Amino acid sequence: MISRKMQLARAALFVLLAADLAACGGQRARTSVQFRDEPVAELYLRGTDLMDQRRWPEALTAFQEVERQHPYSSWATRAVLMEAYSHYQSNKYDEAIADAQRFLSLHPGNESAPYAYYLIAICHFERILDVGRDQATTEHALTALQDVVRRYPDSAYARDARLKIDMVYDQLAGKEMEIGRFYESQKEYLAAINRFRTVVDQYQTTTHVPEALERLTECYLALGLNDEAKRTAAVLGYNYPGSEWYRDSYALVTESKDLPPDLQEQKGWFTRVVDSIF
Repeated sequence: MISRKMQLARAALFVLLAADLAACGGQRARTSVQFRDEPVAELYLRGTDLMDQRRWPEALTAFQEVERQHPYSSWATRAVLMEAYSHYQSNKYDEAIADAQRFLSLHPGNESAPYAYYLIAICHFERILDVGRDQATTEHALTALQDVVRRYPDSAYARDARLKIDMVYDQLAGKEMEIGRFYESQKEYLAAINRFRTVVDQYQTTTHVPEALERLTECYLALGLNDEAKRTAAVLGYNYPGSEWYRDSYALVTESKDLPPDLQEQKGWFTRVVDSIF
């Protein structure tokens, strides 16, 4: 999930590059990295040439020269964002975030600000680690992605950010499940219940909810809370009737290994409990 580069980020950058190239009349410059004071367009286009060749460190140097030699030009404004993208492509995420944040602090109303916010979010997103580790990066990614959606809800960046938010929620829910399973294995059922309830209450759209409900059923039964176990199993059956987790829960609360042939015609406690809840 975190190794491949984001197509939408690249596409957005190419749009920006195309506009810049058109503005300078399509001139091309040599790709030497030996810099001297020279016209800003020549410097900038050298950077874009190097980016086309995926020579990210050299492209970065070119854009930094644009800023150094022509700090008050509109080219320098663009160069800051290009530095951020060059760092991103080099997997230097902290530097890319710092560049994008510098761009936003200097040019908050710039038309490329949505892309800068999006690039910050992508840098956090691509560093998300596996569920067995600390999830601080995941939290940062979620906050940054939500910021994109909040600021630019109708943009293409927001549409992609919403998809990634779902992936981040699934990651966070997976972490809660891992901790809950550990507590359950240690027979610390109340602590496990708190974790599984968090998944059910806060991450309802994730893939982990059916298992969380089944494991809640297990924990309630272990504590002798049979009515709670039955209610939880009923919720699982109502929302995920074809799930293996539902089959396991049904077996636990009814002491039957197999589901009845037609649950729609079943008039036992499952129907009554579901009706009382919904």
